[in-house]
Amino acid sequence: MKAAEQAGQAPGRPEGLADRLGAAVRLREDGRSEEARELLVRLGAEHPEDAEVAYQTAWAHDVLGLEAEAVPHYRRALSLPGLSETDRRGALLGLGSTYRVLDRAEEAVATLSGGVQEFPDDAALRTFLAMALYSAGRPKEALELTVVADTSADPGVTAYERAIRHYARDLDDLS
Repeated sequence: MKAAEQAGQAPGRPEGLADRLGAAVRLREDGRSEEARELLVRLGAEHPEDAEVAYQTAWAHDVLGLEAEAVPHYRRALSLPGLSETDRRGALLGLGSTYRVLDRAEEAVATLSGGVQEFPDDAALRTFLAMALYSAGRPKEALELTVVADTSADPGVTAYERAIRHYARDLDDLS
């Protein structure tokens, strides 16, 4: 199910927010990422206590390569109640990966390790943790986890296959 389809009317959510959030997600999914980001920033200012808005805002920044700007939105999303399990996994993975890209490897390891503890069967979290461990100068631990990317048919890994393969070509390249 696409994120736009998941953006439903949560209990206590203001009228119309779900529709506006869904529209922003569709913009991002349609490749109109800057428009999505602008709408999500407005929604975030209007609804700072909505975890899903914060998560989608972080994602929109990440898509545009605005990793530093994505971090506070990921952190806010993870600190608020209301994220679905799927979105919480995505936010942990997004924040951990973003920390790694920003050359904040220890924060990446801590975030992704916490994600793996919370969701031990999530192969995507374990794969991104392997990349963070490598970036943190812990290649032996990373190697134990990297096999996952090449051997997994796990939907969580295949959903991030393009990013995983990009980083796998040169784990020292943080772009």
